[in-house]
Amino acid sequence: MKLINLDLDSIEGYVANHLRLFISMAAGILVFVGIIALSVFFVAVRGEEETMVPDVRGKELTEAILELQAKELYPRLRLRYSQSVHDRGFVLEQDPRSGTIVKAGRRIWLVVSQGAVIDSVENYIGRNIDEVRMELQTLFASSPQPLISLKEPFMYQYSAEAPGVILRQNPEPGKEISGPTVLEFVISQGAENVMVRAPRFTGLSVQDSLELLGRLGMDFVFSVREAGAEEAGETIVSQVPEESEQVRQDGVIRLTVTAPGDLEDGEVFDLFTYAIPKNPYPLPVRLDAVLPSGEQRRIITVEYPGGDFTVPYRLPAGTILVLSMVNREIHRETVRPSSPR
Repeated sequence: MKLINLDLDSIEGYVANHLRLFISMAAGILVFVGIIALSVFFVAVRGEEETMVPDVRGKELTEAILELQAKELYPRLRLRYSQSVHDRGFVLEQDPRSGTIVKAGRRIWLVVSQGAVIDSVENYIGRNIDEVRMELQTLFASSPQPLISLKEPFMYQYSAEAPGVILRQNPEPGKEISGPTVLEFVISQGAENVMVRAPRFTGLSVQDSLELLGRLGMDFVFSVREAGAEEAGETIVSQVPEESEQVRQDGVIRLTVTAPGDLEDGEVFDLFTYAIPKNPYPLPVRLDAVLPSGEQRRIITVEYPGGDFTVPYRLPAGTILVLSMVNREIHRETVRPSSPR
């Protein structure tokens, strides 16, 4: 048998060399893994590439989409009517605005024109001017500059048509609209010097006289005096012109009413008075009362040409009187116990 002499110093050196090699390899692997982990981390933190939002306002939609896609941006669309038929299919607004730095893949909101609400002038001849005005106000309520507006004051002309009917218009019906357009109307004042017979008011109650005036469409003026010994309160005791007398349609009926003598505590009998500007023809006017209890009461509805609008009333103190013309409130006041007659 051959004997092997082991040198302890050699064995220790061999082990030490291999141990250092192992430690070096392990450290290298850890460093490599750390570098990869850091790279992945920074890539994740950085995210998508950043880009600048281009200005696509005023551009045709197809062109705007291509320009956004070149920046790796993607459009989302909102449609809106505009003031010109020539805007149809073009970008009106964008969000975010141009110059904003965003990440690639961001959605960009584009407001695209559907063109004008209407592209030609309608035929308004034969329609009532108040209806047309209300229709246009509703149609362009949300527009900063209406596509169609009315030139006022209107021109008026006597005709066989009812008062307020549109007789002529400029531009003519069917004309193409390419931008904001101003309409000029000639409006009927009704027939000239129309004569009517004055109806009978004397002996009527205030309520009945107000209902009759509402159907008549003439100017009227009330006055109040104390009731005589044989007279009832809140009754018409005289009228000018007299019953059946011929009077012009645009004339004035003057009525005298007696004051009541049986007012309850807190009640007020008085004349509501308000100066309404004169109109070329009668317009719908109404007077409403909002009682302290919250109850609403219609006092009169009448086609009124304008002037000193006077209406007798018997209401609790604290009632709010609301005067409206063509469905628009023009005045309100509160009934007070000390209101003078």
